[in-house]
Amino acid sequence: QAQLVESGGGLVQAGGSLRLSCATSGRTFSSYTMGWFRQAPGKDREFVAGISRSGGNTYYANSVKGRFTISRDNAKNTVYLQMNSLEPEDTAVYYCAAAASPSMRANSYDSWGQGTQVTVSS
Repeated sequence: QAQLVESGGGLVQAGGSLRLSCATSGRTFSSYTMGWFRQAPGKDREFVAGISRSGGNTYYANSVKGRFTISRDNAKNTVYLQMNSLEPEDTAVYYCAAAASPSMRANSYDSWGQGTQVTVSS
């Protein structure tokens, strides 16, 4: 399994931006697809964005489409989530995860980071 470490979370005002990073080790980064999920208090973990092994294909939850962008740098073993036009509803702990094939289902991912808190104030 891969080891994943997220960073870049914090407190931001509505309308602001944050960029999350997820550094990986322990497995060939380019051999698996990556995803970002989030979990708000009292809610289930939900899919946010995913990216293919090469980075050529990306997919998003409808709630973030047009505002968030997922990307990856295979040379740096890192995946990113650029979040723009943030809304209070985006407040959650954000997790990156690795999977063998593209999926929006959390149970398809077998390696997870510890999460990073994103708080958007109104």
